[in-house]
Amino acid sequence: MALIEILGYVGALVVGLVLGLIGGGGSILTVPIMVYLIGLNPIVATAYSLFVVGTTSVFGAFQNYKKGLVDVKTAIVFAVPAFIVVYLTRRYFVPIIPDVIFSIDDFEVTNNIFIMIFFALVMLLASYSMIKGRKTIVPKEEQNLVYNYPLIAFQATVIGVFSGIVGAGGGFLIIPTLVLLGKLPMKKAIGTSLFVIAVNSLFGFLGDLSNIDINWTFLLTFTFISIIGILIGSHFSKFISGRRLKKGFGYFTIIMAIYIVYRELF
Repeated sequence: MALIEILGYVGALVVGLVLGLIGGGGSILTVPIMVYLIGLNPIVATAYSLFVVGTTSVFGAFQNYKKGLVDVKTAIVFAVPAFIVVYLTRRYFVPIIPDVIFSIDDFEVTNNIFIMIFFALVMLLASYSMIKGRKTIVPKEEQNLVYNYPLIAFQATVIGVFSGIVGAGGGFLIIPTLVLLGKLPMKKAIGTSLFVIAVNSLFGFLGDLSNIDINWTFLLTFTFISIIGILIGSHFSKFISGRRLKKGFGYFTIIMAIYIVYRELF
């Protein structure tokens, strides 16, 4: 086994650990690992990312469900419109992105460059969300909770488009939405977000099945290692300060985003 492949599988373990510890951020690592370490095409990498993050999140959501940290009703309300959009994005929009989107003098912006730059932008938004955090959480009053369906549909559309293009679960968008619109406390928002991420990502991946040849041996191995990571991360999340970890990961995400921009443009 080549050193690069070994490093890629070590990265898979880290992806799971991050998902288990902070409830999101898995795709922030998965896509760069698959593009820059494994050497996959960004479109293929984002498809694989959806499967890895989605499948891994299923196990994380189950772990949180056993702890009573998944609000199933709220998760379904948020997930249904989002997974429809992410599926349509992967099935119909991503395949029609032209090979060369535009050119400036001799520099051509290809679909691969576009996806990675867009991914870097999503990473910067995610890093802001992780670093800023949220100091006050409004407790949920379930009997008085009325869902704002038009606003939820808008949020789900945004999350679905982002998730579909860059192969991200969208946890950095989902968690604040669950807190603000679903009135969930942070711990339950994190657990519920894993449920939503799992549904969004796996339905998005279904949109890729007719467009991409899947290397199932590699993908299932990578995913299996990530699942081990999320089970370990979920266990240790009880002993580690999630707020500090998330803030540190936010700064790391900024560095990675800058690296991606530099790698793609220079």
